[in-house]
Amino acid sequence: MLTGLLPRQHGIVGNGWYYHETGEIRFWQQSSRLIQGAKLYDGVDTAKMFWWFNQGSQVRLSATPKPHYGCDGSKVFDILDQTGCHLTERLGAFPFFSFWGPKAGLPSSQWIADASALVLREQEPELTLVYLPHLDYDYQRHSLQDPAQVAQVDQCASVVIHAAQEIGAQVVVVSEYGLVPVQRAVMINQHLRQAGWLSVRDGPFGEMLMPLDSRAFAVCDHQLAHVYVNDPSLKVSVQKLLEGIPGIANVVQPGDLQLDHPRSGQLIALAQPDAWFAYYYWLEQRRAPDFARTVDIHRKPGYDPCELFMERPGRAAVRLLQKKLGMRYKMDVIPLDPGLVQGSHGLRPSPDDGPLIIGPEPPDNMCDFKSYVTDLLNR
Repeated sequence: MLTGLLPRQHGIVGNGWYYHETGEIRFWQQSSRLIQGAKLYDGVDTAKMFWWFNQGSQVRLSATPKPHYGCDGSKVFDILDQTGCHLTERLGAFPFFSFWGPKAGLPSSQWIADASALVLREQEPELTLVYLPHLDYDYQRHSLQDPAQVAQVDQCASVVIHAAQEIGAQVVVVSEYGLVPVQRAVMINQHLRQAGWLSVRDGPFGEMLMPLDSRAFAVCDHQLAHVYVNDPSLKVSVQKLLEGIPGIANVVQPGDLQLDHPRSGQLIALAQPDAWFAYYYWLEQRRAPDFARTVDIHRKPGYDPCELFMERPGRAAVRLLQKKLGMRYKMDVIPLDPGLVQGSHGLRPSPDDGPLIIGPEPPDNMCDFKSYVTDLLNR
């Protein structure tokens, strides 16, 4: 959407990937420099409102989540506001807990819509990119895709649309994927561990995945998993093993999906349409790493939609009290039950379930989105 290029060219092969040089798996990074290739907004007076890969994007105006981290491990939620509109002073604190986690819901989209409307009216950028996250939440929590959720995000969109109309801007609505119902999780890393190829280190905080020492492991991202095979002699054996796991539809070469980029795994596993990949690599829950039961999107070596759920609300109340008293605490309230997840995405869907562009004479191919918007800007 931003580059008009394929993943093999722009390098964003998932929401996270394995860094061979450092032996780290990193998810949800925000640096725009990770995107390779010229971007849609290069040379355009742009406001980026909560779109990902926002930091360092060299646009005139932007706002994005950015907590403060203390040396004692404490975290204070905030946003990075580079709009000149003093958003938190005028709208109140950004509702961080409704942006992701068990409390994720409508307030974050409402706040982003109000903030974007302010920026549109007061700064009048040539191009404004606004991300409203609301439909991501309950469509992963529940199998029933309630149209009421669409009505709620429509109300948020109307706030942005009215502001855009006031400054004479053309509105285009776009989604990068569509969520579909799922019924089962595939524990791909547990299979690789049982085969003797995935290594862990046990310790006081549970078992930790050791990518540098593993001969093969998977970085799970919804219905797709990058399988990194550090031992090239095992590639055929790994593929054969994975092809026999229930819930896996196919195991292909990265080039088959235009994902042949150095950041990609040596193999790509695709789930069955009713399945998704959980990152869990431990074989006993009691040895799960301590971060597994917390909302910790940067530490986990895979995407974890279980962060949208909460178990033991009473524990959460105790943890919040500990926080207010200045005590060390961990918000260990996330269930280790991937069966809770009811929606996912990542496969090539039918046209009715996939990405969508709503605007004047929209293109059929999402790779044409960049040139489409450029043409609108030049009219």
